Amino acid sequence: MKIHNFSAGPAILPASVMEASARAAVDFNGMGLSILEISHRTKDFEAVMAEAESLVRELSGAGDDYAVLFLGGGASTQFFMAPMNLLNDEDTACYVDSGVWATKAIKEAKNFGKIEVLASSKDRNYNYIPKDYAVAPQARYLHLTSNNTIYGTEIHEWPETDAPIVSDMSSDMFSRPIDIERFGLIYAGAQKNLGPAGVTLVIVRKDLLGHTTRKLPAMLDYRIHADNGSMYNTPPVFPIYTLMLTLRWIKEQGGLEAMALHNVQKAQLLYNEIDTNPCFTGTAVEEDRSLMNVCFVPVNPEHEAPFMEACKAAGISGVKGHRSVGGFRASIYNAMPQESVQVLVDVMRDFAKKVG
Repeated sequence: MKIHNFSAGPAILPASVMEASARAAVDFNGMGLSILEISHRTKDFEAVMAEAESLVRELSGAGDDYAVLFLGGGASTQFFMAPMNLLNDEDTACYVDSGVWATKAIKEAKNFGKIEVLASSKDRNYNYIPKDYAVAPQARYLHLTSNNTIYGTEIHEWPETDAPIVSDMSSDMFSRPIDIERFGLIYAGAQKNLGPAGVTLVIVRKDLLGHTTRKLPAMLDYRIHADNGSMYNTPPVFPIYTLMLTLRWIKEQGGLEAMALHNVQKAQLLYNEIDTNPCFTGTAVEEDRSLMNVCFVPVNPEHEAPFMEACKAAGISGVKGHRSVGGFRASIYNAMPQESVQVLVDVMRDFAKKVG
């Protein structure tokens, strides 16, 4: 039976990417060696790094005024690495609290500057994106979490501000076009839309760096990684290779405009079923619904277990909701085919007929 992988992350990858990665794990470029066992200083892997950076720049629109980095440590490391590099102790940065990951970013940032939390949606269990806040004129940056995997909310319109935006885009990176000039720094753990866990993509405006007076450890200094082509130390070789293949795949599908259309169609299919099916209800406010993570709960709590069994029988995996919300969560990242979303919709319809 085909398994339909709705996991929130590590998540689904394109089949062609997994197949190519598997081949490279045995024999990379006909070398007779696995990509897992070659030096990152070989010409073959240097070509991988160069292509990965080139594809990031092409898809994002980032020019030479931005550094493109491939780092370890996940997005959680960026919670402190970004303020450590961008703030002095007396500087102010503004944050919006839209969920667990934003809260963790705020906690880490408070170690490196004056942090002003402009707005929070905690009052309604983060089921909406805070809006209508004013950014302090002296703010070095505004930090936003673009998509919230746990609560199923996503920013669809970026706020107007003179401050550069720093955004955690871990769960919707390259799912839609980016107006790169609005951002001072973007970071994204790869394991949602970009590749496997183990590498984090960072795009940072170079003129924002070098202003902090604190002494930075070499491994936490963006400039060191930029000057060394993300190879100051041994980089996460295999995740970067798979990320490169995934970016190739995105380009082959038609780029970010095509990805956005594909993702809207999938989300509309699923949200339409949630809104019309008497057994389920969505958890996020309609205007802030995520195109990546669709969260919904059963109208009758007793239906949760039997619906999970129906999903399992249909080969649907990973739809159990996060404990903070409960119910169900269908993560429909770039690589999720519409056919799999249709399978989930069909199970929901059949379930309603059986219990109704």
